[in-house]
Amino acid sequence: MADGFLESHQQAYEARKEAYLRKRKLNRGRSLYIERPEDEAL
Repeated sequence: MADGFLESHQQAYEARKEAYLRKRKLNRGRSLYIERPEDEAL
C-alpha cells in the first residue's frame, strides 16, 4: 500500500515539475520589462 501511495505522489510531482518547466521555457523569450516611450510625458 505504501509503495502505491509513494508512486502516485511521485508521478504527480513529476507531472507538476514538467508543466512548470514547460511554462518556464515558453516564457523565457518574453521580456519582463515594459518598453517605455521616449517621451516621458506620454
